[in-house]
Parts: sequence; structure tokens; C-alpha cells
Amino acid sequence: MADKRKMGVTNRMKASKGWWLLVIVSIGVMSPFVAPYLTFDPGNSRVSMTPSSLQFPLLVAHIGTACVALISGFFQFLESIRIKAPKLHRNLGRVYVGSVFLSGGIALVYLFYVDNFSKAISFLVLAMIWIYTCWKGYRTALKKRFAEHRKWMIRSFAVTLVAVSARLLVPFLLLAYAALHRFSLPGGRMMMVEEVLNVNIWVGLLVNFIVVEWKILKPKKDSLTE
Repeated sequence: MADKRKMGVTNRMKASKGWWLLVIVSIGVMSPFVAPYLTFDPGNSRVSMTPSSLQFPLLVAHIGTACVALISGFFQFLESIRIKAPKLHRNLGRVYVGSVFLSGGIALVYLFYVDNFSKAISFLVLAMIWIYTCWKGYRTALKKRFAEHRKWMIRSFAVTLVAVSARLLVPFLLLAYAALHRFSLPGGRMMMVEEVLNVNIWVGLLVNFIVVEWKILKPKKDSLTE
């Protein structure tokens, strides 16, 4: 019994360290991407802007609310808050849900400014999955079905983290593209980058859901044999 308790404490410590590593990596990946938009200057945008339109304000609002979702989401899963400060956990949950609904809703409007069809569909599908998983998490919490609530909120946060994983996967996708073309790059470097950026969101979403469904939400062997 003591060994099981000790193993449980060790596993929680490892999980906590892994979680904080994810926080640090996410901040490191997202900071250079978000920084240009903090100036509120369309000239600093990383994507081309349509002059005299709502495109830039919508993009800034989407990024800002997505950042709120990312930060509040990280605190949602800290055991020290979830168990020891349930009121704070609930309030952070409301912030997370509100920011996801806002950011996802803005993304559904912003996609009409996206010229590339593949990227527009990526925005559409990602926003719909994000809103749906978050809504399911919120509804199950209201109904006090907390086991289901936890699963749906983990899925929702997996979608939130696509902003991070999609960018982390870019170097690997570039290498894969080059390898598939026998390192000849028939369309040049610009074509390679463009094609990779057309699929990185899909790959990031797929990888995140595989990790969540197989590694995190997969039933533990111990629970099946009890």
C-alpha cells in the first residue's frame, strides 16, 4: 500500500513537471507570434491585410481571446487549484469557456478574409471543433457529470494547443516535404513553405487528439482489472 502511495506521488510529480514544461514551451512558441500584434499596427501583421476593413481588428481580437483561453486553460488543469481551490477553478473555467466561445466565434467571421481555401477550411473546422468540445465540457459540468466534464475539457484544451503544436511541427513537415520530393524542391522554398503551412493545422489537430485519446484518456489497466 505504501509503495502504491509512493508511486502515485512520483507519478504526480512527473506529471506536474511535464505540465510546466508544456507551459514554458507554449509561451516560448507563441510569444514571437503574438508580439507583433500587441503594437496594434496592421503594418506589423504577419499576414497580408485588406486595407480599411475589419480584418486586422478581428485578427487581433481572435489572437487576444485565444491567448486568454491558453493561459486560463493551463491553470484549469493544475491539481493545486482544481482540488484545493474549487471556487477559483470554476471562475477560471468560466474565463476559459468565454474566451473559447469568443475566439472561436471571431474565427468563423475572420475566415471570410482568408484568401487561401485550404486555410479557410482549416479555420472553419478548427473553430467548430473548438467551440463544440468546450460547449460539451461546459454542459457536462452544469449537469455535474464531472468525469465526462474532465474528458471534454481535455479535448477542448487539445484544440487550444493546436496553435502551439502546429508551429512546433513545421520543421518536421518541411523535412517530410523535402524527403518526399527527394530534396529537389521542384516549386522552390516558397512553395514548400506555403504547402506546409496549408497542412500544419490539420496535422497539429490530429497529433493532439491522438495524444489525448490514446495516452491521456485511454482507460488505465489497473482500473480495468479492479
